[in-house]
Amino acid sequence: MSEPAESFTDDEYEFLRHVRFGELPERVRPDERVEFTETEPRRDRPDSAGNPDEWHLRLGPGG
Repeated sequence: MSEPAESFTDDEYEFLRHVRFGELPERVRPDERVEFTETEPRRDRPDSAGNPDEWHLRLGPGG
């Protein structure tokens, strides 16, 4: 990969980032944050999935 023909200044790079991504949202203060707690167990598989041996037969050893 070759170097670009011209190099931008820090201010030019800052402008290009602003054009591409826009303004950042306001920072969330620590007192505005809340702790997230799962209310139900994570469900990787449907309830009727059967036992793990059936999954290995269906999907193979990597599934």
